[in-house]
Amino acid sequence: MPLRFTLRQLEYFVAVGEAGSIAKAADQVNVSPPSISASIAQLEIEFGVELFVRKHSHGLSLTAAGRVFLKEAQKLLSDADALHDVAGDLANKVRGPLAIGCLLTFAQIILPSLRRKFEQEYPDVRIRQFERNQGQLLEMLQRGEIEVALTYDLELSQDMSFEPLMLVPAYVMLPPGHRFAGKASITPDELADEPMVLLDLPFSREYFLSAFQQKGLRPNIAERTGDIAAMRSMVANGFGYGIANMRPLNTLAPDGKPLIFVPLAGDLRPLTMGIALPNADHRTQSVKAFIAHCRRFVVEQGVFGSERVVE
Repeated sequence: MPLRFTLRQLEYFVAVGEAGSIAKAADQVNVSPPSISASIAQLEIEFGVELFVRKHSHGLSLTAAGRVFLKEAQKLLSDADALHDVAGDLANKVRGPLAIGCLLTFAQIILPSLRRKFEQEYPDVRIRQFERNQGQLLEMLQRGEIEVALTYDLELSQDMSFEPLMLVPAYVMLPPGHRFAGKASITPDELADEPMVLLDLPFSREYFLSAFQQKGLRPNIAERTGDIAAMRSMVANGFGYGIANMRPLNTLAPDGKPLIFVPLAGDLRPLTMGIALPNADHRTQSVKAFIAHCRRFVVEQGVFGSERVVE
């Protein structure tokens, strides 16, 4: 039966068990209290036991089961440290499991090819991939369910690191016959009265709407969808314009109809696509190799057309 918990979750549990407080433990391991709370809740669900008694005025106290669990967790972490020391004496071979998350909006464009090339270069790495929205990716990182996430620099917490790969400015997506299709750029003021097909995903939604809100405008949202492929097809079929931060090399909608991509003018900041991962003093050889692979990949493949690669 596969393990459904991580050493990081055990580390957070041990820190709370020894400190008696989530806030004190958070300071010790340099992560946010919500991340620690989520990890402990995940452990309690996984093992079906209550590890702490919650006392509002006195912090947390270990249950009888929690005290037994604490001793075993401390022993397991000690063994893991010893194993890490042994691994350090071995050849720097990239191997073992690697859980990767990828943002839904560009997973179909970049992940299959990137993963295939990585596995060809490092055949001893066993990858599991997850396509999620931004909020879900951040939660999975905090719970230790994935080790890295290919995503944008949106709403990252202080206990996350971010390795930038490329800048991706916003584009207005239009059908070829639209009256704005021939423009060099389009402003939010020009779009305000046009029907909009909104990509309705957490954090992405707020980012796109901020282009209008910072100018005191309210867009005319005609349709909403949480599926980037559906949005592209709806735009191609004349339901309205869309805004996205990626311009695939193939500018056809999924149903084969053409699309036009015009830069969005104004003060909306470009997003940075990159790799999010938890803060840590040590990164595994697999994670280091994956980050280096991603940097090579975006340069060699030109995955978003002419967007600027971050050095």
